[in-house]
Amino acid sequence: MEYDLQALNIKYAMDAFGGPIWSMAASPSGSQLLVGCEDGSVKLFQITPDKIQFERNFDRQKSRILSLSWHPSGTHTAAGSIDYISVFDVKSGSTVHKMIVDRQYMGVSKRKCIVWGVAFLSDGTVISVDSAGKVQFWDSATGTLVKSHLIANADVQSIAVADQEDSFVVGTAEGTVFHFQLVPVTSNSSEKQWVRTKPFQHHTHDVRTVAHSPTALISGGTDTHLVIRPLMEKVEVKNYDAALRKITFPHFAHHLELWRLGSTVATGKNGDTLPLSKNADHLLHLKTKGPENIICSCISPCGSWIAYSTVSRFFLYRLNYEHDNISLKRVSKMPAFLRSALQILFSEDSTKLFVASNQGALHIVQLSGGSFKHLHAFQPQSGTVEAMCLLAVSPDGNWLAASGTSAGVHVYNVKQLKLHCTVPAYNFPVTAMAVAPNTNNLVIAHSDQQVFEYSIPDKQYTDWSRTVQKQGFHHLWLQRDTPITHISFHPKRPMHILLHDAYMFCIIDKSLPLPNDKTLLYNPFPPTNESDVVRRRTAHAFKISKIYKPLLFMDLLDERTLVAVERPLDDIIAQLPPPIKKKKFGT
Repeated sequence: MEYDLQALNIKYAMDAFGGPIWSMAASPSGSQLLVGCEDGSVKLFQITPDKIQFERNFDRQKSRILSLSWHPSGTHTAAGSIDYISVFDVKSGSTVHKMIVDRQYMGVSKRKCIVWGVAFLSDGTVISVDSAGKVQFWDSATGTLVKSHLIANADVQSIAVADQEDSFVVGTAEGTVFHFQLVPVTSNSSEKQWVRTKPFQHHTHDVRTVAHSPTALISGGTDTHLVIRPLMEKVEVKNYDAALRKITFPHFAHHLELWRLGSTVATGKNGDTLPLSKNADHLLHLKTKGPENIICSCISPCGSWIAYSTVSRFFLYRLNYEHDNISLKRVSKMPAFLRSALQILFSEDSTKLFVASNQGALHIVQLSGGSFKHLHAFQPQSGTVEAMCLLAVSPDGNWLAASGTSAGVHVYNVKQLKLHCTVPAYNFPVTAMAVAPNTNNLVIAHSDQQVFEYSIPDKQYTDWSRTVQKQGFHHLWLQRDTPITHISFHPKRPMHILLHDAYMFCIIDKSLPLPNDKTLLYNPFPPTNESDVVRRRTAHAFKISKIYKPLLFMDLLDERTLVAVERPLDDIIAQLPPPIKKKKFGT
């Protein structure tokens, strides 16, 4: 399958005719693609602008092809299989060498040895990682083993080499990442050798994939984390690139749940946990048909509409909830142009539905009673099919902001049904945005942790935003792990911006000065007395809480109440297969 990264959909799909596909590798020039299959075949495809085209099969092997790597010249490839590694001549497709992998594991011969990863270096060296816990170096010209490192008591599952070929990283089934570097044998020697330099343990489960950027080691696996470990010797400036980042990926569901929140009549002082007077009620479990995940979903502010979309279908339901009885009626005969959506949003008064389709168009739908009427579609600019990933509507319903994959933000006039303005381009994608009540200022958060405030009526950045860009954010704010995912506002406090990421909730008070790098951005200790409370409240603009994490969602329920939705990592890990148990010394 090829994915269109502008439209965020599948461009096309084709069968490789070799059974399940275990491995893929693009040629150094990017013009060819190798595919390794269950039936032992290695297939070569040509990559064209429209689609890939089958060119030929290489010599078929006896077992499935689990890993592939091209020589940087593009003339040869290495393929990892079960018990052996094959080296192919790309021009003829014939096998040049077959290198048998040792089945020995901790002195015991295993039934089979799976070569999970291979890397082909410029000097002809092939590096392999396997299920016997070994990293091995082979001479592809002679087909002989040069060096072997036993690094784990379990499978070594992944490998990635730096562009300079002076460093590589491997991941194991024990959750460990090992870093190898090419260093001189002695201080004055020109001869070099591969040395294991640093082990990192940032994962609880199998590290299925690794990557090596110029400044960092990147790893991901079964525990759903993406870990970016900076190579400090490669980082010139101690900025965002120097921070260890551990990113939890969103998980996609096959169902929606509707809950009525619990409530309390109890009172208490700040920080108290109050007992519930009424428990939360699980009202509805709405399951999708078929295997597709839910891409996006939304419930209307009035609570009478539910909309969601999968990759291929869009669903709209009318919800009726009276006297603890709930009924759901699907709106049938959806128009063809609403086949699928990337983002859905209801207006504040629940009379309009805004749908960003996977074809690049923005649709406005009028809702009344149990029916709907299509009002308008904002089409993408000619020649572009840019997916709109984020939508924000003003509380008065007059303005609709849409952000696409190119990091641009377009603002539409909903009443006049026309493009109002485009926010000046910025290099980093938008991660969250919202329109403030009364002022119609659009607050935009980007992936580099910058936050902008743009006046929609005036078509320019606000004075506060210009001040922020002139002074700059605190360095600890810019070094945070995860992007801002939600922005909202307090209806009675126009100077406050409420926002959160996965690990903190923040109120920015625009009436207060910005913190400089010498100021304490976040104080984890509780205030000691009333004067300490007042001092912190007026010290600077940023008020940060890290009580809730990982934080999926946070917003105002009313003027005095916040709702926080957490997804504890322990819950996610509990649903995973158990990690490999390590024997600890003395046990």
